[in-house]
Amino acid sequence: MDAQALEDAASGRAGDLLMVTAREIASLLGVESCESSAEVSRVSAIPAAGPDALVFALDEDAMAEALASRAGIILGPLNAAADSRVVRVKDPRTAFARVYAKWFDERGGRGVHPTAIVEMEAVIGAGCEIGAGSYIAAGAKLGADCVVGPRVVIHGCATLGSRVRVQAGAVLGSDGFGYARTSDGYLGFPQIGTLWIGDDVEIGAGTTIDRGALGETRVGRGTKIDNLCHIAHNCIIGEDVIMAAQVGMAGSCVIEDGAMLGGQVGLGERVTIGKGVILGGQGGVLPGKKIEGEGVVYWGTPAQPVREYLRGLARMRKA
Repeated sequence: MDAQALEDAASGRAGDLLMVTAREIASLLGVESCESSAEVSRVSAIPAAGPDALVFALDEDAMAEALASRAGIILGPLNAAADSRVVRVKDPRTAFARVYAKWFDERGGRGVHPTAIVEMEAVIGAGCEIGAGSYIAAGAKLGADCVVGPRVVIHGCATLGSRVRVQAGAVLGSDGFGYARTSDGYLGFPQIGTLWIGDDVEIGAGTTIDRGALGETRVGRGTKIDNLCHIAHNCIIGEDVIMAAQVGMAGSCVIEDGAMLGGQVGLGERVTIGKGVILGGQGGVLPGKKIEGEGVVYWGTPAQPVREYLRGLARMRKA
């Protein structure tokens, strides 16, 4: 291997890699003009960037670091200093994500791994990827371009929309935790419902989402669920909801569109989180309660508006 080939291999380049021009990037992002003739074939963090890499910078310090690097194209804020490598945009981080999704996201479309088990009666849409050791049960339905990571279990009651991404070890459509108490002990309540997951949902590693008991568990379009979350039976989650790590939800909760739940949030059964509510990390909501107010931040257990929560802490310190 000659010196040029070694350099190409070290930087991730290959002869047939897609090259994207600065003008193409500017066009995608709606930038009116771009004078740069640079081309890139990958995205990168600033310290690891070479002439073939696209990077982004959010502030003055990051811009200085980016300009001192070997990066081929820099997505910078609107007030960035003039430089032939810089494409100025309103939100460099979002712009970077859009460029990555358009040209450089290589996840998906690789078919079914030979160690995965997909039962004959499962329906797998075009362009899906099923990772190593995963199991797709009879009756499950996956839309187009889904990416299912390794060792994922999707039970037959589950229907996934298009472009759903499921990370390693997640379990979709498992039986809910439902029992009737009798004089002889606990009697299992039927768990025979379904699970429906909308388009463009992302589900983190180790997350479990139960099927409905008799009805449906539902996750709306565009919702993003982090690692190690649990969604119990009959929960209804709206569109564009964010759930950070270790959120735990009891049965029959409702999370309305655009709500954001911080890490280790706990919800009792039949809780409602209103549209656009922000529930801070380790916040807790007691069974049957509803909290609402778009953009209102709640904190603590039981959850209350953050200003009230902080005033309560101050009173405790003075006591």
